[in-house]
Amino acid sequence: MEIFIKSNRKCTVDIFKKYDLKKVINASGKMTILGVSKVSDKVAEMQKIAGQNFFEMEDLKIKIGKYIANLLEVEAATVVSSASAGIVQSVAALIGKGDNYHLMHPYTDRIEKREIVIPKGHNVNYGTSVELMIEQGGGIVVEAGYSNQCSAEQVEMQITDNTAALMYIKSHHSVQKSILSVSDMITVSRKYSIPLIVDAAAEEDLNLYYNLGADIVIYSGAKGIEGPSSGLLVGKNPYIQWVQAQSNGIGRSMKIGKDNIFGITVALEEYVKNGTETGESQKNRLNPFVENLNNIKGIKATIVQDGAGRDIFRAKVEIGSDKISAKKIVDLLKTGEVAIYTREYNVNNGIIEFDIRSVNQEEMDIIYKRLKNIMEDCVHE
Repeated sequence: MEIFIKSNRKCTVDIFKKYDLKKVINASGKMTILGVSKVSDKVAEMQKIAGQNFFEMEDLKIKIGKYIANLLEVEAATVVSSASAGIVQSVAALIGKGDNYHLMHPYTDRIEKREIVIPKGHNVNYGTSVELMIEQGGGIVVEAGYSNQCSAEQVEMQITDNTAALMYIKSHHSVQKSILSVSDMITVSRKYSIPLIVDAAAEEDLNLYYNLGADIVIYSGAKGIEGPSSGLLVGKNPYIQWVQAQSNGIGRSMKIGKDNIFGITVALEEYVKNGTETGESQKNRLNPFVENLNNIKGIKATIVQDGAGRDIFRAKVEIGSDKISAKKIVDLLKTGEVAIYTREYNVNNGIIEFDIRSVNQEEMDIIYKRLKNIMEDCVHE
């Protein structure tokens, strides 16, 4: 499997060989640890053009924000370096409310209203913790309810005179059962006139939570949108304007470059025009793959939908052999000339999942052959 990138000198360079890097098949999903997504040729070309020109960066950010807001039919939008940076800067913005002193002193004692109320089951680790990002923005985490249950009433119980914002994490990482819906959280937000931040990093509907009434909605530019490393914030003013001001404060340490600002803009244009791969298409591609996997002794494969209810379908592989564990298989798949990364959330239960959104037919064949060899080898040990 040859993977090349063209340089400006019109020659081909094998970047894996040149920099001694391992090739990767990403059957894990759009994960940060693997570089998230592949960008299109149009996005890469725009990044090149932007990288070879100069701009007044403040003017660029404001005008690109307006362009994206018009594109998505929302009141306001802005681009930051990542969804995590979006959390930090949104929290800082809602605490400081555009105050110039706070901008340079985000942890000042002059401001007491810092509490961010979040369902306890949403304070998760997604590669880092939600709690850390809130605290980096100067917020104080206040958990509502319990890890496996949170109602609107329990959120209300935690609201005080020092509550700066509410936060809701819409993610497969979050607890799904017995947790209030985004709509419920918006109702609480409106009842107490407290702004709501919705972290929807991996979600693919860029209007849903805004239209429901969320004040700031955070998306990863590199996940569903398939742009470069970036974060997209949509919402209402003055909240988005306050976030934009943070680029001259705490956001300076997490600034986004001109190439990625233009890159995500083109990715959004393509996304709005073409959408993303449908669940039906994923199932059609999964069917022959799952059929092949079921021919391997010790494996039972089925097609399952994403646990958070998104239009994403994956191959679920249950390991039925007493000679090798799912954890061992996952580790072996990462070895060799090409590392195969899978979804490991249920590996302790003997289950491995394969997300094929960024996997082509050739790569699925490689996965099948590697699994077949691993299972056959364990029988003969």
